[in-house]
Amino acid sequence: MRKAVVFFLALLLCAATGWRAEAADYSRPENWAYCESGESEKPVDVFFVCPLVLFGNPENRNMDFADTQARANFVGAVNMERGIYDADARFFAPYYGMAGLSVYEMPEAEGEKYLKLAYKDVRAAFLYYLAKYNDGRPFILAGFSQGADHVLRLMKEFFRDEELQDNLVAAYPIGWRVTVEELRAAPYLHFAEGERDTGVIVTFNTEEPSVAWSPIIPEGVRALAINPLNWRTDWKEADKSLNKGACFVDVSGNIVKEIPHLTGAYIDMKRGALKAPDVSPEAYPSGLSIFPQGVYHIYDYQFFYRNLQENVAARIEAYFSGENEEEDAA
Repeated sequence: MRKAVVFFLALLLCAATGWRAEAADYSRPENWAYCESGESEKPVDVFFVCPLVLFGNPENRNMDFADTQARANFVGAVNMERGIYDADARFFAPYYGMAGLSVYEMPEAEGEKYLKLAYKDVRAAFLYYLAKYNDGRPFILAGFSQGADHVLRLMKEFFRDEELQDNLVAAYPIGWRVTVEELRAAPYLHFAEGERDTGVIVTFNTEEPSVAWSPIIPEGVRALAINPLNWRTDWKEADKSLNKGACFVDVSGNIVKEIPHLTGAYIDMKRGALKAPDVSPEAYPSGLSIFPQGVYHIYDYQFFYRNLQENVAARIEAYFSGENEEEDAA
């Protein structure tokens, strides 16, 4: 009897937290926010992992697929970034049991178990995509915030595989840190060095110049970054005249406001953060309780939208032109 009661209580806890013992079944269409969206003749695919949208109830550790509001928020968040990637690509974005905001308020070791549960779904969706849809097509991996973390987990686990490496146009895990130490531990991964290299990781984390700490780049950590305005990895500042357009996008994917030349950017070589000197925390508040003012995390895509959109097209073009193979041969 006691075992039965314990089992019943465990089931209630699973229902309350969105926890599932097994990964979601991605042969079921309802487990995809987007699946094979876009014309089949488009030359590449995008596998996109949604950022954090699970707020509110602190007991909500992982997203429940039956939560209709969470699903709506999920699609809205994907739509806010989708336009950067899908002009020349079929688009895939799985629902997954993402970890909630409360997980990031825990000690990192405690929160990791919920992130691992979320990654279990992302992993299953990616493997299903490869088996069912990829068929050797070139693809882009992309994500933002928690989604970027999961993209990097995928790369660390699977990209020893040379075929996957060869088919990767680029990975855009924007809004999460990548460190030199991580790349040394996974030497099959490579950080971007310019505007048109392929098979590489492209990321940055945007801050106001005076910020010295964030949960993404804690004190004493140096992240890697590439500047999305001049596509350099050094300290060289890019003037705001190089910013083709900051775009603020609604949950349907419509650009509701576009501001050319909103801000320049430079990389702080001590922290590896991307500094945005021409905007203010008052105009662009951090928006989430876990971030101090001046952390522009939620604007990483928005501040540099048109430059990123152009860059995706440039790397696709470079991939099909074989530019990097020619450089390697030389």
